[in-house]
Amino acid sequence: MAAILLDIDGVLHVSGEPVPGGGDAVQALRADGHRLRFVTNNTTRAREQLAAELRAIGVEVEAGEITTTPVAAARLLAGKRVLALTMAAVEPDLAGAVELVERDAEAVLLGGADETAETADVFSYDNLNRAFAELDAGARLVSLHRNRWWQTSRGPLLDSGAFVAGLEYAAGVEAEVVGKPSLAYFEAALAELGAEPGESVMVGDDIDADIGGGRAAGLRTVLVRTGKFREETLAAADAKPDVVLDSIADVPAFLRESA
Repeated sequence: MAAILLDIDGVLHVSGEPVPGGGDAVQALRADGHRLRFVTNNTTRAREQLAAELRAIGVEVEAGEITTTPVAAARLLAGKRVLALTMAAVEPDLAGAVELVERDAEAVLLGGADETAETADVFSYDNLNRAFAELDAGARLVSLHRNRWWQTSRGPLLDSGAFVAGLEYAAGVEAEVVGKPSLAYFEAALAELGAEPGESVMVGDDIDADIGGGRAAGLRTVLVRTGKFREETLAAADAKPDVVLDSIADVPAFLRESA
């Protein structure tokens, strides 16, 4: 039986709308004996909220089964003074591990965007200037991810990768990325399952974060044609998936046939 890492956004839902067959697929994977870990670059909601939202669309999951980037960042920056440009909803995943400050930070932490007006507040010119000042004074730059864009029911929307790149350029620093496709993120998720890369499979819709990151970590990879999937992006990618399936609904049968 395999250890399965399942992306959430674009694989199980798009802007909260469930991908058909997603809940049944998760149930089938469990019934077949696979160990599951839900891995996400979502930076706008805490694990408990993510789990509740998934259950509401028919995907049975506990919060402890989800690996999020805020939790990974809290481990990385434990005990540090942190200026966090993140959505307020993820602060519970940071609280207690780091000291959230407005100035004299040891690290600047950038989160991701969402579809609400809060994104404009988080990535306002004033906030980016504050972050630049802290970086210029010697703080390290840590990013929950550096996704360029993400898929929503309204179409593709700009994500925080552009702001990460801008701060890197302005401050002459390089961001530490804690989410996919970083090797540390995949290693942490596998460690939580007690799994080795060679027995594990990454299922995702993002050719860079999911497929590129998964392959670099030594996993088999499954790209689904939902969420961010684009034929032209796949054709141009250096990292190719082991298989491309229409959706998460096809994964259980594929794993049975390829066992």
